Amino acid sequence: MVDLEAQAVFLDRDGVILKPVIRGGNLSVPHSLEEVEILPGVADSLSALKNAGFLVFVVTNQPEVSRGTVSRKMVELVNEFMASRLPWIDGIGVCYHDDSDCCLCRKPKPGMILRLTKKHQIKKALMVGDRWRDIEAGIRANCYTILIDNGLEVDDQKPKGYKARFSSLFDATPWILEFFTRNPQANPKTHGDTNSCQTPTDQASTNTTTSASLT
Repeated sequence: MVDLEAQAVFLDRDGVILKPVIRGGNLSVPHSLEEVEILPGVADSLSALKNAGFLVFVVTNQPEVSRGTVSRKMVELVNEFMASRLPWIDGIGVCYHDDSDCCLCRKPKPGMILRLTKKHQIKKALMVGDRWRDIEAGIRANCYTILIDNGLEVDDQKPKGYKARFSSLFDATPWILEFFTRNPQANPKTHGDTNSCQTPTDQASTNTTTSASLT
């Protein structure tokens, strides 16, 4: 059991928790619940993290909503489905914007992480993602970062500055469980501009998510 209070692991959704969807040769997101597939070992990983005393949050970019290729309702349904299968998730933060919207929450900006950090008074945190935006957001929030290298070459920009690299969340979990003992000063920022378009919502006992726009 982790001995210190308010320690969290932030997880990207698609590619870390859910199997990536490839559509027309491009990386996409589920457009129906039939396309949702939780990656092997994720349930065991989240259970182990919760049993060790970590808060577990998902922070996900969903720009296809802004682009008009998937509805906000479908994103919410996917998140609800995911949360119902993975009851160890404490909250989900979602950014529905694209780069052109110039919001403060779309990764690589750290708005979602910083808002959850402030709300839950998190003292130490780690970000796990499979793309450079995830890694950069974690670094900007003063978190150590783990890259999940799932073999997908979808970005021109390569992730930099991550602390460790694994092929899956399941493989990374033993390292995470030892992380805060090895790195007692891994403190995320709790100041700065945390205004974002999406209020990351806590998971209720029903494991459903709701959205609250701040714009």
